[in-house]
Amino acid sequence: MGSEAIHDELDGRAAKAAEQVVAWRRHLHRHPELPNREVNTARLVADHLRALGLDEVRTGIAGHGVVGVLRGTAPGAGRVAALRADMDALPVRDLCGTDFASAAVDADYPGGPFPVSHACGHDCHTAMLMGAATVLAGVRDRLPGTVLFVFQPAEEGPPVTEAGGARAMVEAGAFADPVPTMAFGMHVTPYPKGYVGYKVGNQYGASTLVRIVLTGKQVHGSTPWEGVDPMPAAGAVLTGIGQLYRQVSAFDPVTVTIGHVEDVGRFNIIGETVTLWGTVRCAVESDMAEVRRRLTTLAEHSAAAYGATASVEYLQSVPPVHNSGPWVEAGLPTFRRVAGAERVVETGATLGYDDVSEFVSRFGGLYVMLGVQDAVLDAAGRPVPVAGGRGLATNHNPRFYADDDTLVTGVRLHAHVAYDHLAGALVARREG
Repeated sequence: MGSEAIHDELDGRAAKAAEQVVAWRRHLHRHPELPNREVNTARLVADHLRALGLDEVRTGIAGHGVVGVLRGTAPGAGRVAALRADMDALPVRDLCGTDFASAAVDADYPGGPFPVSHACGHDCHTAMLMGAATVLAGVRDRLPGTVLFVFQPAEEGPPVTEAGGARAMVEAGAFADPVPTMAFGMHVTPYPKGYVGYKVGNQYGASTLVRIVLTGKQVHGSTPWEGVDPMPAAGAVLTGIGQLYRQVSAFDPVTVTIGHVEDVGRFNIIGETVTLWGTVRCAVESDMAEVRRRLTTLAEHSAAAYGATASVEYLQSVPPVHNSGPWVEAGLPTFRRVAGAERVVETGATLGYDDVSEFVSRFGGLYVMLGVQDAVLDAAGRPVPVAGGRGLATNHNPRFYADDDTLVTGVRLHAHVAYDHLAGALVARREG
């Protein structure tokens, strides 16, 4: 069977699986689970992979990670394609407006209770990869290599007292046998439906979580001179962050965001501590050390100015997602075959992060965007809403939505990428 025939078969099998993929996606959307708590999601995935008769289904990896191993029986060069989907949800309300919207609340999660929703689209990622496993398991006898179906927990970051995520899967030996020769994944995004977006270079930025604890001396609110109030120091840090951008090159974007302020006390008590939780993002990873140094200096000196102290910790650092030129060149024919040449477009960089970078940087490969919303591209290549559509809603917004009919494109993309890599058609030039 030639490559055209196998590609047609992959598409046919994807079409047959599409209804089930949508059903999985809606079930997962209705029943989201936060990072490191993906118990039922992982069970659904593992049960399906076992039902397909894969050679191995490994569970409990770095928490609730699942890896399915499908060894093709056709002769080949022994390549190994790792297809990745993340499974976790967010502590965000669900206002997507569908009848399968989440009403879940996690009362036990650290810092909670939290409303829980798939406001980032990981329900789509999981369902599409389950569909791709269905498709590829049906052509095992024509696969000239091995496919790993990698279902990753805690992409959004585990609780700070726990390990988890992509790096933890690597450290747990998930890819020791067999070792991938390529990693591939995609992220649904507010782009025109069915469009595939790619970028040569850093698709996502480098990221780290920051925790700043400002410590003073607790006292009654009526006698502030008898204590040390850490709140003014917190305000000075928040204000000073706005000047950090002026201290590093403006040609490579950085951002420092404080998303959560936590204190201990009440309205008539000057508490002992104020904790700032935030994130640092850098388009260029080499800028991260300098931004961290300056943020630490800002916090320590601001606290000292008010008689308080500051401790600064950087946690859960994630490298940028980098698509090399040779890998993009190798992947474009596959993307264009699946989506249509007019729907494969180069995108700009983003300061979002995705720890799939841990896989792509180690094994080579690609990470792309899949458009799932009612949009078109304007003359500058930017997505704008379609008249009469549902508008645009960014990832992590409570109103984020994804079109079910687009999911089959993701299934096909996984399947075609895997087959083309195993067959030697999608290999970076430096690998021959």
